Parts: sequence; structure tokens; C-alpha cells
Amino acid sequence: MKGATITALLLGASVLAGCTQSRADMIAPAPPMGPGALAGTVAADRDGDGIVDGYYTPDGAYVPFQAPPCPTPPPPPPPPTPRGERG
Repeated sequence: MKGATITALLLGASVLAGCTQSRADMIAPAPPMGPGALAGTVAADRDGDGIVDGYYTPDGAYVPFQAPPCPTPPPPPPPPTPRGERG
């Protein structure tokens, strides 16, 4: 009886030993960064319109996007001259 109990304990311990392996947890890699993304920053939509207005740096500072000034429209064409063919 004593031998059967010890055998059962050893068998149970060997079966459970496979479950106790400690291995490092697998961490999924970060998704690829999109075009124009800055590593280590978080996009920010401060006015809530769905368009990213700037980003937060790793130290928590907000940096707004700086866009170039809009181009000025070309001047209107000159009016036609009073001379020439009249119809």
C-alpha cells in the first residue's frame, strides 16, 4: 500500500511538472508606424472633430502641428480693353 501511494505521488508529480514550466511571456510586437508618425509619441485630437491636431511627447508635453501658410490666390485677369472688334 505504501509503495502504491508513493508511486501514485511520483506519477502525479511528474505529470504536473510539465505544467509548471516558467517561460517568458510572449509580447506582441508594436504595430507598424504609419506615414508621418513619430516614434514614442501619442496622437492628440484636442477639439474632438476626428482630425489629429498634434501629439503628446513621452514627457507629456502637447505639440500642435505647424502647417505652412495657405497660398494666396492669383490676382484676377485684367478686364478686356475697350479697343478691338465689337459685335
